[in-house]
Amino acid sequence: MTEENQAVTQISRKDLPLSCPPKSGNGWSEHPVVFLDIKKTGKAVCKYCGARYELTD
Repeated sequence: MTEENQAVTQISRKDLPLSCPPKSGNGWSEHPVVFLDIKKTGKAVCKYCGARYELTD
């Protein structure tokens, strides 16, 4: 799946700091845990897997 076609995961400020893979997700062991800065633009993309995140509040 390309980055443009990948679903966007909605993130609330209460869920910060944002890490990928998320602690609660099934893919917790797919790649190293990276913390993503989502506060500046309200969006973030993981450089390892291409997962897309969007801040909702």
